[in-house]
Amino acid sequence: MRRFWKEVTLEPSSFGHAVRLDGRPIKTPTHNVLALPTKKLADAVVAEWDAVEKTVDPLLMPMTGFANAAIDRIGPDRDGFAAAIAAYGETDLFCYRGAAGEALADRQAEIWDPWLDWARTRYDVSFVIVEGIMHQPQPETTLETLRAAVAARGTFELAAMAKLAHLSGSLIATLAVVERAGTPEDIWNASCLDELWQEELWGEDHWAQKNRNDRAAEFMAAVRFLDLLTPGV
Repeated sequence: MRRFWKEVTLEPSSFGHAVRLDGRPIKTPTHNVLALPTKKLADAVVAEWDAVEKTVDPLLMPMTGFANAAIDRIGPDRDGFAAAIAAYGETDLFCYRGAAGEALADRQAEIWDPWLDWARTRYDVSFVIVEGIMHQPQPETTLETLRAAVAARGTFELAAMAKLAHLSGSLIATLAVVERAGTPEDIWNASCLDELWQEELWGEDHWAQKNRNDRAAEFMAAVRFLDLLTPGV
């Protein structure tokens, strides 16, 4: 879509802060009104639309993209999306380790155990630590508790959480971001531990680094979206 508008504004609506182009409401891909729950998020979306020079590029408008996903995809099937996010807890990256006694396993324990300890304390749960990659079930009480923690989040939060879980492979990492249990950078680096370990052993690879940097940018965009959902003007 080419830029046709001169002015991007906000207007209060029953759904929040509606974004308008020359007074006309922006519609999501499935033709819902693009309305944001907080003024901070609405201002960020306005800035994205105002920054368009000639043609709309979705890659340059991540806040709009998350908002569209929340309204069009998650809102109509909130329970289903929450369940899909919670399912990452069944095979959480932080629970799968190298062989005992290997240097990688020691590094994984050093970096990942503190996050599992945080989750144990925060949610009163336990985890099965798995050696290797063969699936082993986590305690059902743990999964039930984590499902409830995800289900308690709002529709817009779930939009960001879906991206965080997909990129990190870890529900614990995702919840740690949402709960602000550590810096997003530390949580992201923890989720990339195995990649970083391979680089230490075999050296850096340009394309692998580029791929990780691209994923990191997506991860941080999701973090920013969550931050913009916090109350305040």
